[in-house]
Amino acid sequence: MTDMNSSKTILITGCSTGIGYSAAVLLKNRGHHVIATARKSADVARLKQEGFTALQLDLADSQSIQLAVNQALDLTGGTLDALFNNGAFGQPGAVEDLTRDVLRHQFETNLFGTHELTNLLIPVMRKQGHGRIIYNSSVLGLVAMRYRGAYNASKFALEGLADTLRLELYGTNIHVSLIEPGPILSNFRENSYALYKKNIDPAHSFHQEAYQAMEDRLQKEGAAVPFTLPAKAVVDKVIHALESKKPKIRYYVTFPTYLFAVLKRILPISWLDALLRKV
Repeated sequence: MTDMNSSKTILITGCSTGIGYSAAVLLKNRGHHVIATARKSADVARLKQEGFTALQLDLADSQSIQLAVNQALDLTGGTLDALFNNGAFGQPGAVEDLTRDVLRHQFETNLFGTHELTNLLIPVMRKQGHGRIIYNSSVLGLVAMRYRGAYNASKFALEGLADTLRLELYGTNIHVSLIEPGPILSNFRENSYALYKKNIDPAHSFHQEAYQAMEDRLQKEGAAVPFTLPAKAVVDKVIHALESKKPKIRYYVTFPTYLFAVLKRILPISWLDALLRKV
């Protein structure tokens, strides 16, 4: 059950394209006050031209996070109803090919920056007596798949933080929800391919042959795998998490997420591993 009569103020990270942009558009159309953020100044300018309240926010930069929070609160008079932690990227590569710096870079955005931003806004929500914190996680926060180790690890960690935060905020009227999409149409693969080319040396890797197949998948246009859904499928869950009087703790999006959530509960780990090796 949702409350369509109540306009809420929500800050969204990663609004340049994909899920974040779709969320900004659809929530704005529903009458909510959206503060759309993006890492690049050119994307911020474009969002402003489209009529959004837009701010620059780089999750890998503490100063950028703190500045964006101050600017957002100035715009709202010191309140914020909701935060959609959407901004993230995926670094491809076998675990043994990930340097410490590459893994750290993955965590700076997907976990540390998201954590810092959330912690800056929790006191605001405590003071006003309500709030919604929505995390965009992934099916890869539930199960691990090969050659996605950095992303898997960041989303597993995000799920752990979100679950703990939910327990610690019990009774505060601040609700924490996790959205767990499977394959979604976006620029995610294109961005991942650029990071693969930058940070992985396939010619000197044991996984050279497997990387060729991965390169083909990352460069494929459109839906690369079955059951891919548009970004709106995720935003529909965001709407419920934002507007419902009783938001869910977890929202699954796409068939693979529902499937692996069930299989993780019922299958022996060795059987699940055998299945995941084929994906």
